[in-house]
Amino acid sequence: MTGPNVPIGIAATRSGVKAPTIRYYEQIGLLPKPSRTNSNRRNYNTADLRRLAFIRHARELGFEIEAIRALLALQGNPDRSCLAADTIARARLAEVEKRIHILTELKAELERMIADCSLRRIAECRVIEVLSDASPPRREGSGARR
Repeated sequence: MTGPNVPIGIAATRSGVKAPTIRYYEQIGLLPKPSRTNSNRRNYNTADLRRLAFIRHARELGFEIEAIRALLALQGNPDRSCLAADTIARARLAEVEKRIHILTELKAELERMIADCSLRRIAECRVIEVLSDASPPRREGSGARR
């Protein structure tokens, strides 16, 4: 089912993807080239809108373009094993877990800086001191400075 065709503005509203981004997805091959009106305006059908929503949701979850391309290719083969999609999702999960770990360390470092500052004079300010230090911050368990 392809449904009625809609222009790019309506496609953008319905899919939640901005018009320039829709054009970009067409350019890089994530979205097939749409049909055109006699005045050469793009027309998108229901399948295009579903594909745009899929891409938008995948981007919201942080999937890279190539991962989305692979997932779209898998979507076109419904009888195929889910292993490849699972592998892509697991790789994204590992990236998220790594990022959470990094952000947790960052949070702890900021909390230490703030706690060590205790609203003293700038000459004794731990925030200024830590930010002025050109060496990379040390983490707990690796001789962290306090």
